[in-house]
Amino acid sequence: MSAQGNAAPIIIKKKKSGGDHGHHGGAWKVAYADFVTAMMAFFLLMWLLNATTEKQRKGLADYFSPTIPLSRVSGGGNGAFSGESMFTEEILPQSGTGASAEHPEDAQQAQGNTGVEKQDKEKEAEDREFKAMQDALAGRSGESMVSIEMARHIVTRVSDEGLIIEMFDTSDAPLFEPNSSTPTRLYRDLVRMVARVTNVVGNDIAVSGHTRSQPVVVAKNPIWELSHARADETRKLLESGGTAAKRIQRVTGHADRKLSQQNPMSVMNNRVEILLLRE
Repeated sequence: MSAQGNAAPIIIKKKKSGGDHGHHGGAWKVAYADFVTAMMAFFLLMWLLNATTEKQRKGLADYFSPTIPLSRVSGGGNGAFSGESMFTEEILPQSGTGASAEHPEDAQQAQGNTGVEKQDKEKEAEDREFKAMQDALAGRSGESMVSIEMARHIVTRVSDEGLIIEMFDTSDAPLFEPNSSTPTRLYRDLVRMVARVTNVVGNDIAVSGHTRSQPVVVAKNPIWELSHARADETRKLLESGGTAAKRIQRVTGHADRKLSQQNPMSVMNNRVEILLLRE
């Protein structure tokens, strides 16, 4: 009995699972930092888009994806001649010393570093010339050649295509004899005055004839032939007034398809438009 009483007690330990497992590393911190950096870059991009002009944004786009040739005498390639071939018209740029066409079109020309700025300056200079001609035709520049009677028949406006000089009938002073392409004396003086004003520039010219609608339907409507004949008569008057024939690029008749007045039979729809085309 005494031996059993001196035996050491048996102790059983029970370990509870769960609770804090301790530190598992900082991988989540790296992912979170990447996310915050991406969000900061996104908001910075949004701010830049809002704070810059269209021209500045185009410059940023060209920095990452260049659209300007690397060489002003080549197509910008990395071959022996800085281009794919030295013999093809399509590869050589159409500007600077690399131009290979006598009269390249704007769509064919490589703009170069200052091409866009040059075009903007040329457009501004052209707009100033158009404004000066508008003032002269309206009699606002002290030109004695424009009488009050002539000014009643002229309206000018500038469009994307160029300067439009519109000459139209009034109820008491038609520009052509009734139903014919024979110009009145007023219209002869009017067109020759326009020729003198526009001869200070070298822009090409387009002439368009328009007529009012006929009150009745006829078997053969003469308005197509009449509108073209009046436009062609205007061309002749321009040339007789000193306008170079090579400046006339087109002469067209539009009949009553492009009315300027809401009333299709208004006499003011009988008109001729002289368009000074942009360079």
